[in-house]
Amino acid sequence: MHLSRRIARSRPLATTAMHGRVEAMKEGGQQIIDFSIAISHFQAPDMVLDAVQQGLRLPSLPYTAVGGDAQVRARLASKVVNDNRIPATPAEILVTNGCKQALYQALYVMADPGDAVIIFKPHWPAYVATCKLLELEPVLLDLPAEITDQVLDSLPPARILIINNPHNPTGAVLSEAELDRIAGWLKRTDTRAIVDESYEKLIFDGVHTSLAARADWRELGIVTLFSTSQSYAMMGWRAGFAVAPAQLVTAMETLQGPITAAVPMLMQLAMAAAFESGEPRAMMADYRQRRDLVLDLVHGLPWLSMRCPASGPYLWADVSPLTMDTADFSEKLLAECAVAVMPGDALGVPGYIRIGYISDDIATLRRGVQAIIGFGNAMYHATR
Repeated sequence: MHLSRRIARSRPLATTAMHGRVEAMKEGGQQIIDFSIAISHFQAPDMVLDAVQQGLRLPSLPYTAVGGDAQVRARLASKVVNDNRIPATPAEILVTNGCKQALYQALYVMADPGDAVIIFKPHWPAYVATCKLLELEPVLLDLPAEITDQVLDSLPPARILIINNPHNPTGAVLSEAELDRIAGWLKRTDTRAIVDESYEKLIFDGVHTSLAARADWRELGIVTLFSTSQSYAMMGWRAGFAVAPAQLVTAMETLQGPITAAVPMLMQLAMAAAFESGEPRAMMADYRQRRDLVLDLVHGLPWLSMRCPASGPYLWADVSPLTMDTADFSEKLLAECAVAVMPGDALGVPGYIRIGYISDDIATLRRGVQAIIGFGNAMYHATR
């Protein structure tokens, strides 16, 4: 059967492909510990569950405008004004089925085939995959320890810069000084920015600041993406939204209309409630305990190093003293130890693995990490 040129040369997203594979193995009766993706063991906030129950009692759940229900957009605008200091209006809010849809639509309306898009690696695989689907040219550059004017001035010309803040998978959080430098560079070069802030609530150390928290964000052409998936343990709800200048929102609505139209009203109500439910302090206290447990378990290993992340549900582990082929490492770990991790190759950096540490219980987390340690120790000693 004929397939279009666009899809024939595309490959499944590495993160979702690995998770789907692990789920199939579990359905086949295998006991797999899955660190390849971050799926919280927490339930959505009570305010979300209450909002869904109230929504189900409404006389009807209507179609809404493509960009979202007017009241929901107003609530989300209030959220970004108060939480993120982004001076946005409801007309600058677009409700989407998760962050990926917002990313696709933003890239679609902001760039033409052949345009360059700068992406720092390691990166969320969807950034590169979406660019390729749209026939854009992803320019992959190493994520610097600090974004300085020198770093920015060395960047090649591009239509769009994608920023992930807080960063998946390293957990880095950009400082206000770094964001000011980025804004200045955008203005000097007339480059636009898409900023993924999906992990804004998952902060252990430091403070999260939005790049668009400035009066000239519209002129700079900044699109900011938000999601409830990780920040409020709502992975399967597929609820996200974009903040963009009104002209871009209108263009994104034009694209969204024939694809999905509006997000289901029930999900819109759930998302608005999530962002009004306050800081997820209990969840973050639990995540901090898990993060520190893993760091303690791997401390001192001669073949693995891991920085303490300032944010996020992932740990980014350097196993390059053992192997640069982390795709092979991950395959053997899954086959021999029934533990799944995400190879750094899939995120643009061989020699690393990504560990999602927020699923299951503490005992399972400990058992899985100890299996990784045993597997790596055996490899290490076999080469000595």
